[in-house]
Amino acid sequence: MRNAFAEEVTLLAHQDERIVLLSGDIGNRLFDSLRAANPARFLNCGVAEANMMGTAAGMALCGLRPVVYTIAPFTTTRCFEQIRLDVAYHAAPVIIVGTGAGLAYCELGPSHQSLEDVSLLRSLPGMQILVPADRDELRAALRQAVASNRPTYIRIGKKGEADLPRVEPAFEIGRSRPLRRGADVALLAAGPIVTEALGAAERLSALGWSCEVCSVGTIKPLDTRYLSGIAARVRLIVTIEEHGLIGGLGSAVCEWRSDTAITTPLLRLGTPDAFLHEVASQDHARQAFGLDAGSIATSVLRAVAHKAVA
Repeated sequence: MRNAFAEEVTLLAHQDERIVLLSGDIGNRLFDSLRAANPARFLNCGVAEANMMGTAAGMALCGLRPVVYTIAPFTTTRCFEQIRLDVAYHAAPVIIVGTGAGLAYCELGPSHQSLEDVSLLRSLPGMQILVPADRDELRAALRQAVASNRPTYIRIGKKGEADLPRVEPAFEIGRSRPLRRGADVALLAAGPIVTEALGAAERLSALGWSCEVCSVGTIKPLDTRYLSGIAARVRLIVTIEEHGLIGGLGSAVCEWRSDTAITTPLLRLGTPDAFLHEVASQDHARQAFGLDAGSIATSVLRAVAHKAVA
């Protein structure tokens, strides 16, 4: 996904002279084309993310459209105060891109894991939260975020993510994308973990369960219209995210469910209220947290059998 981001932001910069890319000392070679064509519109801010965010906010308030890019925990938790006061408070149209979100950089330890970013930024007034699942969704998310003129966080993977099936509708801010239709269970997944949800649906379908799989590319604003429709026709809603269970997609759906008095059972799958004290691959970490396709299918069957849903 990071290669697709580099290509798309370079294309946007060619089309819109307001686009400026700020990097936290990462991915410099990815942006060689942008630097060659527009050297003044690529700034390597070094490992000074708080200053980078404040600089981006100032640029945005002066009419530019800055895009801030670095590894997810360093562009969110490390400079949360600047995002809150410099960007969100002023409604500055800064696009914050966190690459390698979730467990993508798990082999580098807890400093590079990003399992709280959605929770933090979702709490900020006016902040859009976009979680594209593949390269096409990422390209659309970036373009629409710039056009929206709103502060936006785009949470992306690293590399090697599978492309989703080509289905309509295309990615749109505030709208969910059903990838397959079903009548029994709805698997609502955010980001590249969608591929595990599709794998779980195949396993469940082989056992006679009709599964809907949806890419929830926007966590804020949440697509409540889709949620209302799916709640009226399935037996169980399942949220799946490579993020902590506190404050992410599952929490957002819980809040909607409570506010609307929806009674459809809900199962939330994500990382627990615990750190992973292990250096491991992303696949191994997903298995450890029960977020691989097989574990997701097992959790769904257990929830249905024992009604262990909230």
